[in-house]
Amino acid sequence: MNAFMFQPNTACYDPRVGVPQIRTCKSMRELKQVHAFFVKTARTHDTSIATEILSLSATSDFRDIGYALSVFEQMPDRNCFAWNTVIRALAETQDRLLDALLVFCQMVTEATVEPNRFTFPSVLKACAVMARLGEGKQVHGLVLKFGLVDDEFVVTNLLRMYVMCGSMEDAHFLFYRNVEGVDDVRGLMREERRGEFNVVLCNVMVDGYLRVGNLKAARELFDRMAQRSVVSWNVMISGYAQNGFYREAIEVFHRMMQMGDMLPNRVTLVSVLPAISRLGALELGKWVHLYAEKNKIRIDDVLGSALVDMYAKCGSIEKAILVFERLPQNNVITWNVVISGLAMHGKANDVFNYLSRMEKCGISPSDVTYIAILSACSHAGLVHKGRSFFNDMVNRVGLEPKIEHYGCMVDLLGRAGYLEEAEQLILNMPMKPDDVIWKALLGACKMHKNIEIGTRVAEVLMQLAPHDSGAYVALSNMYASTGDWDGVAEVRLMMKDMDIRKDPGCSWIEIDGVIHEFLVEDDSHPRAKDIHSMLKDISNKLSLEGHIPDTTQVLLKMDEKNKEIVLHYHSEKIAVAFGLISTPPKTPLCIVKNLRICEDCHSSMKLIAKMYERKIVIRDRKRFHHFEHGSCSCMDYW
Repeated sequence: MNAFMFQPNTACYDPRVGVPQIRTCKSMRELKQVHAFFVKTARTHDTSIATEILSLSATSDFRDIGYALSVFEQMPDRNCFAWNTVIRALAETQDRLLDALLVFCQMVTEATVEPNRFTFPSVLKACAVMARLGEGKQVHGLVLKFGLVDDEFVVTNLLRMYVMCGSMEDAHFLFYRNVEGVDDVRGLMREERRGEFNVVLCNVMVDGYLRVGNLKAARELFDRMAQRSVVSWNVMISGYAQNGFYREAIEVFHRMMQMGDMLPNRVTLVSVLPAISRLGALELGKWVHLYAEKNKIRIDDVLGSALVDMYAKCGSIEKAILVFERLPQNNVITWNVVISGLAMHGKANDVFNYLSRMEKCGISPSDVTYIAILSACSHAGLVHKGRSFFNDMVNRVGLEPKIEHYGCMVDLLGRAGYLEEAEQLILNMPMKPDDVIWKALLGACKMHKNIEIGTRVAEVLMQLAPHDSGAYVALSNMYASTGDWDGVAEVRLMMKDMDIRKDPGCSWIEIDGVIHEFLVEDDSHPRAKDIHSMLKDISNKLSLEGHIPDTTQVLLKMDEKNKEIVLHYHSEKIAVAFGLISTPPKTPLCIVKNLRICEDCHSSMKLIAKMYERKIVIRDRKRFHHFEHGSCSCMDYW
């Protein structure tokens, strides 16, 4: 034998020795050598030996499902453990889920052993992941047949199957049947005997309600739980965040911390960070980072990437880079996060440098990487470079462009004024264009005041998404910018008839860990009088600096004076005014806005940053703007 091969010793010939020898194997190579030895010594008929070889080849870290199946097929006497092992291994292999059901069917129809409480969870998992509700219900019938309907392990997996298949009516029935007919969930939750089981069931139900978008039912059940596990909190936080209820996600996180009986874990932090990112709550994000370090929560690729994303989206790209540089850099997702952050901040050269570093580390760029790169080119107006990277993605890296890549190219060309080329690119794409890509072209038409193409695009959008306000508002704005008030009136009448409402401008600013939200012309804040005084001060100083309000941005038929008043009360200006009266001098301000910043606000912010000696960072729907010393990081190209 070669030195690396398994060397049997004389003890192995002892019939009492077998399973311990198998358990010492650290790789499939070693296991196969041990298996060959037992075949040679005619001991594979021993059920304990055959089962141990099967278990290791099917479920260990070095598993080989194909080899496990061959071992299973050669077993003369398959006990229930052997069947369960193979079904479990198949159910845990993404492309073998259907095989798990087929082997289970074989067990039920051909085997001399009956399935037990360890069989059904794996089978139900396969049904759940494949969303096979029909098969899941048949398995439920077999659960009843074999008398396992009261087994907590089986019931939990049954409930999860119904939830993941979206059958909340069946889930609801099963849930309340297993709370012993108690209608008041609070009464159920106080049962000491089944407390842990009840918490698990409630967690699954809360997750189910969140999956189907019934946040009200999820929160009602969550609030009625007298006992909660850390999973309960994680499910509620991630459910709110994934459904776009970011403030509610943060509110639940705060409540978890205040109650103190359940400390956040790594999953909690990964769940809440996207909500923090979307609202730009930098101070809370810093606290989460500090909490992880103080409590020795390992900052791995997943949590680290979430922190990089949070810092980037909260305006602190420098801190995002510092966190990134401390992470293991062997994961394309981590690289994508930092490259996307740099692109969002308009740092095109840094994006190209990090791409080069990434490839030198042996990490191949993915489709997400190229979305970030093309976005960076679009923000910087690098049309030639954008075309080059698009071709590089296809011809060198071998990636097939997705609709998002075409969307970036349309945005790049449209912003640069190549409207006809952008339109032709959409019309000649290999896939059907969606509303997002048409909106990118429509935005460019509005920017360049091209009514002809803009009207065509708006009509397409009205067909694709008839109840989305975007196309109507953009078309109305284009008419208004050319003084065509009859066209404006026609579009607005159409919106009124179809009950379509424009999304209001909204801005957020975080002060001392509290997120404050402002709408256009908002006077609902407790400090509204102080805010309005500061807005007047800003307006007076802007006038002294020679700033002339760009009233063409007010697309309403009114006199110039009233248009100027409207401009003063845009949501981002209100947020800045509140920031100025709520923070010490020279404190940087960071604002998040749901819409694209208008030209008047953009020119005003450059002067406000200079007049009040502040750095003002605004994240609008498209990108970041860093205002400082009278200029903007976008170099007025946005």
